[in-house]
Amino acid sequence: MMQDTALVRSRSDATEGRRRGAAIAFADVVGYSTLMAADEAGTYRRWMTVLHDLIEPETARHGGRIVDLAGDGVLAEFPRAPDALSWARQVQRGVRARLEGDDGGDAVPIALRIGLHEGEVYESGANIFGDAVNFAARLQAHAAPGGIVVSERMRAALGDATPDLELRDLGYVDLKGFERRAHLFTIETDLVPVTTPLHPPGGLPSIAVLPLFEQGGDPDRAYFADGVVEDIALSLAGLHELFVVSTASSAMFRGRLADPREAGRALGVGYVLFGRITRMPDGGYGIAMQLCDTRSGATLWGERLRAPRSDIFEVQDEIVRQVVAGLAPQVRTAELQRAMRKRPESQTAYDRMLRALHVIASADRDTFDGARRHLAEAMEEEPGFASPFAWAARWHSVRIGRGWSSDVATDSAQALDLATRAAALDRSNALALATLGHLKAFLLHDCDAAMECFEEALAACPNHALAWTLSSGTLSYLGRGPQAVRHAERGLRLSPRDPMRYAQLMFLAIAQYASGDHVEAVRSIRRSASENPMHGATLMVLAASLAATGRIEEARQVGARFRALQPDFSLALYVSRRMPFRDPALREGFLAHLRAAGLPE
Repeated sequence: MMQDTALVRSRSDATEGRRRGAAIAFADVVGYSTLMAADEAGTYRRWMTVLHDLIEPETARHGGRIVDLAGDGVLAEFPRAPDALSWARQVQRGVRARLEGDDGGDAVPIALRIGLHEGEVYESGANIFGDAVNFAARLQAHAAPGGIVVSERMRAALGDATPDLELRDLGYVDLKGFERRAHLFTIETDLVPVTTPLHPPGGLPSIAVLPLFEQGGDPDRAYFADGVVEDIALSLAGLHELFVVSTASSAMFRGRLADPREAGRALGVGYVLFGRITRMPDGGYGIAMQLCDTRSGATLWGERLRAPRSDIFEVQDEIVRQVVAGLAPQVRTAELQRAMRKRPESQTAYDRMLRALHVIASADRDTFDGARRHLAEAMEEEPGFASPFAWAARWHSVRIGRGWSSDVATDSAQALDLATRAAALDRSNALALATLGHLKAFLLHDCDAAMECFEEALAACPNHALAWTLSSGTLSYLGRGPQAVRHAERGLRLSPRDPMRYAQLMFLAIAQYASGDHVEAVRSIRRSASENPMHGATLMVLAASLAATGRIEEARQVGARFRALQPDFSLALYVSRRMPFRDPALREGFLAHLRAAGLPE
């Protein structure tokens, strides 16, 4: 962005030039990169029209001068603070008039944010430099589209030029590159109700995480609140099923509880997450969060959380985990409902993927097969969107695990090919990496390579439920049972209402079996079987776990059910091709327990 260029230059060139006071203005196009991606020619045309027909004449009329131009913004200076404020008002009113006039329906509307500051600058030729320029460059990010934000020094310099009732106190905010917090004010009367169009890849739903509202100016509380918001935004972005607006953009709502519809218009998103943080009598924090649909203003999900004063960073991680676990399924459900109402020709790749995920957990084979058709359509619709490829790989893997594959070798090859393509499309996609890791362990028996994939997946998205669940399987195969249990339990906590919960419980049971806790393994695998009694791998683990606890008759009954589902099964073929355990003791023990359950040689 323009201000970054100005900052770099000011640090290297501000030396012995003449020092003087100035009123400094930064104007920046809202969502410039997104607008250019959507319509490069149209965005450039409209921005040049605003610049030459509005900004330049108003600058001259107010006695100022344009110091610097970049692709998306303007740095200007004025001799007096009131002149800068009058210029900012006229520019924003001019932009508003264009938006509300004949061109208001343009696909790429231009809206500006303006930041105003007053301070000492160095002059060198036609340029100005110094900390005041640096400071001013960071202000506009805290303005709403069509809005004006002013620094505390600028407010003092304005004197009576703007009544206090026109100003709203934003409180103290952090500015990148500055240790001290800045006290900012915004001018409410100049807001422009305009949405910046977002065009996420594949048609992903868009969301903004707004700053937590806190009163009192407590630095510790503000620091904690900012950390929670940043971690939530990063975790949601790492899921790769949401388009998450940066927290720098959503910072414009710091200091107040915004109307979700206003935030949606300002940031161009379909959902907002916002909340309030309060200090509790015991010194800890209370946090109330809400997820709202910005089109209707309706609340889709809410949660009240407590954060004790002790172990504050551990508590922060737990809050983030709970929010991600509660929020992501709600957005997915809301988007699925919309996708179901759309005509097939108007569905996005994300819509088609959601329809696939809706039926991939089905115990009915024909319904399950339909998921693959939806995924094929999504891959054709958006060939650069990694997630449908990853889910298609997962579909083939599940098909093998359920015993529904008529050609295991072909399904295995397709699963590996699709997972490899997904990871190649997006090496930061946790779903793609986790799916590839699971297939390398389960199909290729390369657990070391699998663990590298899982490490990458969890580094990319520490709160990805499927990555935790699938990684537990590979840890079990390696004989690292206690760690496998922790991974499986975390996967369950991160997705407590997962449509494929039976698989989550199966991996937990495998981890408990690998830990030698066969009684708990039986308990978990029975829960899995109750949710999907026709899943072959579940019945196999149940039979082995029952045999391990000495309940041989029950194990044989389950073994008979398994043989009815997979009549061609033999222990010899299983050991040569599909036995996942790499730890020798576990291999021998599992084989002995399957034999005791009556599975044929």
